[in-house]
Amino acid sequence: MTKITVAESAGFCFGVDRAVKMVYNELGKNTRVATLGPIIHNQDVVNDMLAKGARVIDSVDELQPGETVVIRSHGVGREVYEKIAEKGNRMIDATCPFVSRIHKIVAEMTGKGYLVFIAGDALHPEVQGIVGHCSQKPIVFRDNIELSDIFAKSGNIFKKPLAFVAQTTYNIIIWQECLKMIPKDDPNIIIYDTICNATEKRQSDAAELARNSDIMFVVGGKHSSNTVKLSEVCSRYCTTYHIENSDELSALKLPDADRIGITAGASTPAHIIKEVFLAMTEYENNITNPEEEVFDEAAIDKSFKKIHTGEKVKGIVVSVGNAEITVDLGTKHTGYVKLEDLTDDPSKKPADLVSVGDEIDLIVIKVNDAEGTAALSRRKVEEQEGYEKIMKAKEEGTVIEGVVQHVVNKG
Repeated sequence: MTKITVAESAGFCFGVDRAVKMVYNELGKNTRVATLGPIIHNQDVVNDMLAKGARVIDSVDELQPGETVVIRSHGVGREVYEKIAEKGNRMIDATCPFVSRIHKIVAEMTGKGYLVFIAGDALHPEVQGIVGHCSQKPIVFRDNIELSDIFAKSGNIFKKPLAFVAQTTYNIIIWQECLKMIPKDDPNIIIYDTICNATEKRQSDAAELARNSDIMFVVGGKHSSNTVKLSEVCSRYCTTYHIENSDELSALKLPDADRIGITAGASTPAHIIKEVFLAMTEYENNITNPEEEVFDEAAIDKSFKKIHTGEKVKGIVVSVGNAEITVDLGTKHTGYVKLEDLTDDPSKKPADLVSVGDEIDLIVIKVNDAEGTAALSRRKVEEQEGYEKIMKAKEEGTVIEGVVQHVVNKG
């Protein structure tokens, strides 16, 4: 029997979902909308928007009077904002919040005199937008091989203050190879973790599914950077086909397979993934008896679930920095825990307390749904547990021990 499995993390990410909803919301108001470039790299979605009255323009110069311009999730450079302001058109900024964070980082670091390195595709609109927020010319490199060449040809480069960022959809495996080449203990070098959690989750899930599949289908736009990278990841482990929709399946000569996996890029709506799943099920029915696999559209989208201030959640540590850690909450939110919310011991650093892969309990301090971020605290969990321990000891009449931290007058 053939088993067909859909990756749980397949499909729309937070930033793309947010951008698409912004456009449809304006179209629903009969607003004249022009998107600066395709809102996402998915032609089916773009065609639907065009049918509803939107226009796709390549330059601010193409804007017509009275049109509302939407900046897509990839973001743009500062000069584009200035041109729109000069034009006087209403603007809606659908830049992914995780991309906006990189804009702020590179603007700040180049302003301080740092030479910024950007890992990514120099021709990709996201990277071009990041470059457009640098006040000094940055260095863009595609992979670890190109980075090695840059280091070899620039012998004095480590005498300068350096800052490293990566395109949000950058290949995690290649990024890890790049990190091995960068000195870890140099105080003049700052490395920022800017690969989106959703990207990391999608790539790791795809790799795991590909390892256990004979064939993988990666569904998404041919010009979608994150979908192309998904295809690269899957092709390391099994025969992989990158398709945009179910219409492309009929032209493929597929080998026999007992295990078929399906994943999709961040710009692929759930209904397109479902169509591929159903088409593959029908195809396999004509050959053999596929193992029944229920397509749960809600499961693909379950990571959009809400979290609330004061809620206790579990998170997996995905990165450890000098002043904060990043955690995966299993939602579309990226969770951050600042050092002061991790411990009250001033002598400790995040690396002394947690490691990548650790699962920890946290309290939600603040949720920003618009930006897809959540501020979290481990200290509040410990305080809550400490209070519960004291109350239990009081009820049971038991003795508890503690460590003196401060001595004050009369106490």
